[in-house]
Amino acid sequence: MQVILREDVPHLGEVGDVVKVKPGYARNYLLPRGLAIMANARQLKKLEHEQRVIEARVAKARAGAEGEAHKLSKVELTIEKAAGENEKLFGSVTAMEIEALLRERGFEVDRRKILLDENIKQLGDFEVDIKLHRDVRATILVRVVPRHVEGEAAE
Repeated sequence: MQVILREDVPHLGEVGDVVKVKPGYARNYLLPRGLAIMANARQLKKLEHEQRVIEARVAKARAGAEGEAHKLSKVELTIEKAAGENEKLFGSVTAMEIEALLRERGFEVDRRKILLDENIKQLGDFEVDIKLHRDVRATILVRVVPRHVEGEAAE
């Protein structure tokens, strides 16, 4: 069964793509959620017109994402964590923590868009990519420093 995607669907395609899927997937998931429409002759003609509209919408979204990326690229986050020997953390820095710190600074970023291969588990400076748009990424600096506990003897 062929459908025309109305929104980006991970691992399937992007807006406006004509893709072949199993009938049950289209009938039970894509069509009810408005993610796709049936690909018949009438819809394919309509798609040509919608392609121009979609391209304009994508261009506008990309421009907004590029502006946001420019602002985000200047951001440096400092996170204090308790650490042990060899600068290893007790715990780790997760995408949720980075999301919360960005929200405090006025940036609304979904944690699923924060691209961490694995959680940060040691002290130091780390560059973290954030996917704002399918073609736009921003890189922020995350600095993990040791937490100093009061009453601790200075060495």
